[in-house]
Amino acid sequence: MAKQALCIGINDYPGTGSDLSGCVNDANDWSRELERRGFSVRRLFDRQATGKALRAAIREIVGGAAPRDTVVVQFSGHGSFVPDVDGDEPDGTDECICPYDVEAKGPITDDELFELYSAKQPGVKLVILSDSCHSGTVARFAPITTPATMRGGRAPQRKVRFLPPGAFLSRREASKLGLRRRARASSPPGRYASLLLAGCQDTEYSYDAWFQGRPNGAFTFVALRALARLGNSATYASWYRAIRGVLPSQQYPQSPNLYGSTSMKRWRVFA
Repeated sequence: MAKQALCIGINDYPGTGSDLSGCVNDANDWSRELERRGFSVRRLFDRQATGKALRAAIREIVGGAAPRDTVVVQFSGHGSFVPDVDGDEPDGTDECICPYDVEAKGPITDDELFELYSAKQPGVKLVILSDSCHSGTVARFAPITTPATMRGGRAPQRKVRFLPPGAFLSRREASKLGLRRRARASSPPGRYASLLLAGCQDTEYSYDAWFQGRPNGAFTFVALRALARLGNSATYASWYRAIRGVLPSQQYPQSPNLYGSTSMKRWRVFA
């Protein structure tokens, strides 16, 4: 029973004007926790995390797993959405994650992730950890920040991990999105091909935050602290309940979610 993980953190988004601060720290923090629990971890940071490299790494780690293996894919970076081309989304958009070269090569949609995750063999436990925005409203495309967490002219800002589609779509493609997305029931990027623990709802933002002078995703910081208090016998359901005891908060109005079957939610964390 092998345990393998892929940890992805992207702060640098060339050409978009929307760099982040805490995503590489997130990926390193998840990596340390996974290694402590017996995982072999591969890391992809910033310029290593191109769309081509992400697709290849996910295909390799998922496709190479044997029954009873556990695979974790963790992503911290920008999320966004694009026009739905196959008609499977009621609001006309597909959620997506943004690789390092999203401005030049485009994003990776939830439909494509579903195909990548579905390539696993029966009996493989696949868990996705996502600290990014999978959606937002087109009316809120302006950069969004909240008050600084410390005083001073160079104080860090809390930013949302949402990349406006206009940063990488042509004007013609972006115009297909209309003015607002409708709120709808969430579906994970991978649906039930995997268990997904996400930092926010489909219509919310995940925050790039600062804690004790160090940048982190608000979800990552809370999730790892909650897990440390639960111990090694925790299930994903109990871990999720502990996370929701802290988020959303007044400072970070994001509501993490756990997507998957009832049996998946009963799996022991990272076991």
